[in-house]
This record gives sequence, structure tokens and C-alpha cells, in this order.
Amino acid sequence: MLGLLVVLFCRCQYETNRKGENMSKTSNMNVIKLMKKQILLDSSPVLYDKKVTPEEFAKNWTVHHSEWKVEGDWLVGENRGNWPGMAIPKQDFPGNVLVEFEAQTILPSSHDINVMWNGEWLAETDQRGIAYVAGLQGWWTGKVGIEKSNDYKFMVGTPLFDFVPGKVYKIQAGSIDGHCFILANGRLLLEAMDPEPIDTEKYTKVGFEAYCSKIKIRNIIIRQIHWEPVEMKYEPEF
Repeated sequence: MLGLLVVLFCRCQYETNRKGENMSKTSNMNVIKLMKKQILLDSSPVLYDKKVTPEEFAKNWTVHHSEWKVEGDWLVGENRGNWPGMAIPKQDFPGNVLVEFEAQTILPSSHDINVMWNGEWLAETDQRGIAYVAGLQGWWTGKVGIEKSNDYKFMVGTPLFDFVPGKVYKIQAGSIDGHCFILANGRLLLEAMDPEPIDTEKYTKVGFEAYCSKIKIRNIIIRQIHWEPVEMKYEPEF
């Protein structure tokens, strides 16, 4: 009888531990960890989660200096020029936002999948104004980068991401009070702190950009970021 109780206790402990491990894995999947912050995706309200149809796109988006169209599940953008060719929802997205989407270049196009947030499009000049922009395989030399237009005094980039043209990437990009970041397929690629953050209540546009590139995008989700501070410290290893 005692042996049976021990077996049952061990079995219960195993199931409890396994569930705890699974919950931990799930929790980790739904958290973006940054320097001294973590974003809680499950409690970050969804502001936009629509399938883009030709009718919805024609009614609720604007297009600038490029060609964009809906093909099946994809929003396809083409721009042969060396300037931002953008598709921008008419809806405003103020505050700290996270933009999530799947994207790929359309071969032979091999570079520049870019996203804008906390931005504006200036009607009087027909140009992008103040905005954060992040992207893969851009900045003319194949970098992951983040920049702030339109003075471009805040720019960061790295060539260390092994980008594959034509491959589908899940991209997540956004910022928390100027703490900007970009991820691809769940991996944090770059983060940087803007010393003069954009006014997120004034600059509220999100958009997608082809820069001398042909790209396609789907499964767009925009969230209001819910985050919490994280104490970071080392534990002695010796």
C-alpha cells in the first residue's frame, strides 16, 4: 500500500512538473524580453487584426510612391525607386505599439522589408515625416536596422542577421517610450534607446515599406504594448 502511494505521489509530481514546464514554455513564447523590460503579449490589447481584402484595402489604406495590391492572403508591394514606397492604414495607432506580420521578398528582389510606426505622412510634401522605421536586409548593405525619420540622427544597424531572400519571416517591431526593437521568427535582432523619443500621441501612423524592392505581407496584428520592468542582475558563477 505504501509503495502504491509513493508511485501515485511521484506520478502526480511528474504531471505537475510537466504542466509547470509547459506553462513556462508557453509563457516564454508570449513574452518579448528586452533590456530591463518585458512585453506581455497576452495582455497587450489588439488594435488591428484584419484579413486584408481588395475591398478593405481600397477603402481603408493609402498608397504612396509605389504599387500595392492584394493577392490571396498577401498584400504585395512593389517600388523600383530609391525612396520609401508605402502602404499606410487610415486608422491611427497612438501610444507604444507592436507591429507583427509575416513577410518575404519576391524573387529576384532580395532586400528591404520595412515597417513604420509612431509615424506620419505629410500631405503637403507627399513624404514621410517623423516616424520610427525598422527593417530586414536594408540600409544598402544588407543590415537589420532601426531609424527615426526625418532627420535620421537616430540610426542603428547590424549586418549579423543571415537573411535569406524569398524566405517567409515573422517580424515584430515597435517601441516603448523610445526603446525600439525588432525581432524575426521570435529572435531579438536589435534594440536601441532613442534619447529623444517620438511623441506617440501625436505621431500615430503605422505603415509598410518597399524600398527599391518587391515584397509581400500577411497576418498583420498591431498591439498596444503592455510591459513591465525587469530587474536584471548576475548571480555569481564561481
